[in-house]
Amino acid sequence: MNILVVGGAGYIGSHTVRMLLDAGHQVVVYDNLSRGHRAAVPEGLLVEGELADREKLVSVFREKKIDAVMHFAAFALVNESVNDPSLYYRNNVVAAVELLDAMREAGVDRIVFSSTTATYGEPDTIPIAETTPQQPINPYGFTKLVFEQALADYSAAYGIGYAALRYFNAAGAHPDGSIGEDHDPESHLIPIVLQVALGQREFITIYGDDYPTPDGTCIRDYVHVQDLASAHLAALERLEPGKGLCVNLGTGRGTSVREIVRACREVSGHPIPEVIGERRAGDPPELVADASLAEKLLGWKTRYNDVNEIVATAWKWHQSHPNGYSDA
Repeated sequence: MNILVVGGAGYIGSHTVRMLLDAGHQVVVYDNLSRGHRAAVPEGLLVEGELADREKLVSVFREKKIDAVMHFAAFALVNESVNDPSLYYRNNVVAAVELLDAMREAGVDRIVFSSTTATYGEPDTIPIAETTPQQPINPYGFTKLVFEQALADYSAAYGIGYAALRYFNAAGAHPDGSIGEDHDPESHLIPIVLQVALGQREFITIYGDDYPTPDGTCIRDYVHVQDLASAHLAALERLEPGKGLCVNLGTGRGTSVREIVRACREVSGHPIPEVIGERRAGDPPELVADASLAEKLLGWKTRYNDVNEIVATAWKWHQSHPNGYSDA
């Protein structure tokens, strides 16, 4: 198939591009490089463009004979969304709807969307299933939920087939160390802890050690980026015009902040000093996926289920690229 990967120069998008190519698909990466990296995209695949540029998108769809879309181009920083909601509504909703309308104009009727567990907000029950009420608590989560609704509406009215994949905590890097995580600012726990191991930070701050969890620190479900990429390929194969599916992507196992720090110490061999800070507002004690529906509908299972193995792939990337893609 000919696949347009929107946001394919970013973290999860670039890993999915690699997997699509390995599976024999033809790939075009569409990215404005505002948050992605040219070095993450194989030579000859990149088309620079804006998500809101419907005319250019239609041209690419037609010229490249695109069969389906994968959409990774949403902004994804919670604090930024709170401080600048306009940015998030314009990119994650308004521009994304332009993408859908470009698909309609060009006759492309299949899309896989990178959604998020943030659409659930602070759920009352763990693990989180797809039936858990979606009550986002920040503009980031709400804009993702709005686009999920847009997909459902476009599917009913225009026959678009879609999959909305709700990630838990993406982690790790390609096992060969060639592509990985490079955000500015970095907000994910594992890279931040490994920056201490690399001497780029003095210590890791643990935000709260008095949560109602076994070791007092927050618990999250860390799912390897390669497993997320494989879910996109599985969803692609099951898309049907006029039908949609929404599934959680996680391991079903929770790992605490302290357990992540311990794994980073073991993998890196660095002591990684820690300090305890105040709790952050809006940090639920525990977020863990029930991903059984993804297994049922997509035949999807995670391959990376050991946190040390996940950290080891990240460490290989960060050791060889301590300054991210600027080292490429």
